[in-house]
Amino acid sequence: MAHHTTDKGDLGVLKAQADIVSQGFMILHPMTEHAPFDVVAYKAGRFYRVQVRYRSLKLNGFLQVSLRTAWNDRHGTHTALLNRNEVDIVCVYCPETDKCYYIRPPLANKTGFILRVTPTKNRQSWSRRVHFAENYRKVPEE
Repeated sequence: MAHHTTDKGDLGVLKAQADIVSQGFMILHPMTEHAPFDVVAYKAGRFYRVQVRYRSLKLNGFLQVSLRTAWNDRHGTHTALLNRNEVDIVCVYCPETDKCYYIRPPLANKTGFILRVTPTKNRQSWSRRVHFAENYRKVPEE
């Protein structure tokens, strides 16, 4: 079933909320759709601003996550880098695995990061550049 971009985003946010709650967090919602984050996760006196991304698995078995934001207005489509001071966690929902993966923006390079879902063909598990998605299943707490 094909999904419209907005529907994909909504599904990603709903899946993220369920996953975050299953990890013992409370979910708070911003009162505007213009906030730089989608939800706030709260646990043990700590608040975490969470930006949710819906990303499909690439044919090579990885998720490519851009740390750019995009919006449309009467002047066209605009993009900008995600402000890392306004988001504590990026949650990536993958429909093929039906799982959420969590990363702190400072751990990514300037424009994004790649999470490997399936093993590399040359077995590069030792490489610092290979980030296995299963290692990013928990909401990072400070």
